[in-house]
Amino acid sequence: MRRRTFRRLKLASRRPELHHYVYVVLLDPRVAKLRKVQASNPLRDESQPCVYVGMTGLKPEERFENHKRGIKAARIVQRYGMRLLPELYEVYNPMPFEAAAQMERELADDLRKIGYTVAGGY
Repeated sequence: MRRRTFRRLKLASRRPELHHYVYVVLLDPRVAKLRKVQASNPLRDESQPCVYVGMTGLKPEERFENHKRGIKAARIVQRYGMRLLPELYEVYNPMPFEAAAQMERELADDLRKIGYTVAGGY
């Protein structure tokens, strides 16, 4: 098989439209004391964890590492991020950009409704 044909087939076999992800990061409980976080989570249940909800075109693991290194980082994740919570997002990934943008907001809202303290999720 010629190289050009192989490249075309390889690109066609990938689904480039499905390469966005939502992700959830567990945050240090000290985040709940921040005024801005308290204001956006009036129904906070102290028994539920603090989380950050985001969306990315990278794998969630890569994005989390970038946050921790300060590369296009959300300051709250850089300072307080502990680990990813794949059990809250794996079933949704991957997806197209538009779906990921909507899912980020909906997931954040759903987690807030059940008492999580949520940052992000714009």
